[in-house]
Amino acid sequence: QLQLVQSGGGLVQAGGSLRLSCLVSIPTFRNYALGWFRQVPGKEREFVAAIDNGYMTDYAGSVKGRFSISRDNAKNTVYLQMNNLKPDDTAVYYCKVASTISDVKGTRFGSWGQGTQVTVSS
Repeated sequence: QLQLVQSGGGLVQAGGSLRLSCLVSIPTFRNYALGWFRQVPGKEREFVAAIDNGYMTDYAGSVKGRFSISRDNAKNTVYLQMNNLKPDDTAVYYCKVASTISDVKGTRFGSWGQGTQVTVSS
């Protein structure tokens, strides 16, 4: 059964850093694309970053230059390194796995992690 288990997150001051991890229990992990999204109450879940099976990455404009997505195929894990955090980055962050980056960014396909809270204080 496919499972995505997230870890990391928490409370940090503005300008600080956090790293999120997402362990994906799928035997062919290296073939899949992975992504991170975030959601605040009352708003739609928004795309943050994605990485495909060839290590090509894509970022939302609001996090480009501050966040970095990476993957470790040996550990079936995707990471989101978040630097220079801002209060506007406060949200619940979700990881997602799908066949392609297009599917990761889309709404029809893919599986989600359980979400983890990131709070950035000013």
